[in-house]
Amino acid sequence: MTDFDFCLSSYIAFRYLWKDGVDFAEGFQHKNYRPMDDDLRVPVKTSEDIDREIQRQFDALYEKYDHIGILLSGGMDSACLAAYLKPGSHAYTFNSVSGEFDADVRRAQKYCSKWQLNHHLIDITMDDYEHYTPIVMRHKFAPVHSIEPQIYKAAEMAKRDGVQLMIVGESADLIFGGMDKLISPEWTFDAFVRRYTFLDPELVLTHPVSQAALFEPYRLGDEGIDVPRFMDDVFSVESSGSYLNAFGAAWLPYYDPYACLVMADPLDMQRVRNGEPKYLVRGLYAIKYPELEIPFKIPMPRPVDALFKDWAGPTRPEFRQDIPMHHLTGNQKWQLWCAEQFLHLL
Repeated sequence: MTDFDFCLSSYIAFRYLWKDGVDFAEGFQHKNYRPMDDDLRVPVKTSEDIDREIQRQFDALYEKYDHIGILLSGGMDSACLAAYLKPGSHAYTFNSVSGEFDADVRRAQKYCSKWQLNHHLIDITMDDYEHYTPIVMRHKFAPVHSIEPQIYKAAEMAKRDGVQLMIVGESADLIFGGMDKLISPEWTFDAFVRRYTFLDPELVLTHPVSQAALFEPYRLGDEGIDVPRFMDDVFSVESSGSYLNAFGAAWLPYYDPYACLVMADPLDMQRVRNGEPKYLVRGLYAIKYPELEIPFKIPMPRPVDALFKDWAGPTRPEFRQDIPMHHLTGNQKWQLWCAEQFLHLL
């Protein structure tokens, strides 16, 4: 079925269309990713377990592929995975001409130096967004997350370098307790709804549609919410779907070794709340990089703050003309820009 106003509100609020079978228009059929069931994953108790199981995965991958590359940031998730690549493999790190990602780039350079990887910096410019965003939107039949155009650019570069499979570390946050700012607090239902709504449709759309139905199945009592189950069911679809779409549009396979694992013991929330998120992955990083300090969580760099700093906002009639643009973040401005570009295509 089609429901234009619902779909536009869903994207603005959550960066994806959360209802299967509901689309912007006839012939625009989006498909959401569903992660692997826990009973199909390998349980791990220790950092040494993770090391052993990831090595087994890479051994199997190298039986099928001669040339494996990696999306490498300065953070620990992808840094750990870089340790399993053969010397001479290609690693791709996102960069910005503004220099805002210099610290991230320097850490990635250290990882590549240690494992003898060919390091490629990928500058992301406004021209890149204008060129690649329509490609990934057409493949998804919907507006996209801001990481998707740049992942597509990286995939195209990797193919030219002869890469047959790209490694990503996207699932580590969800599986090993990395979303500490979301999972640590004792949320009330209403507070979590406000926190997880990336941009309020009522603030920016002329015909907003309530998205409350996404949260209601996770309500506990009158005021509580089951955040871990919400993250497993909802966040995993939105996050992994971005990688699936971008690599799919480029026709390059990708693989996330963390996605095949699951914690054998319940997450120790006390350790997470005491400043030790992803403590098992932190232990793996210490094994692979005993000479380096463990970095704090580093999201995939996106130069949206700099590129959209002075953007005046959308002009199409679907958007309000009194949007307080000066209060929006770069990512929120990106969502508006991307939504408007999609509507031009539609």
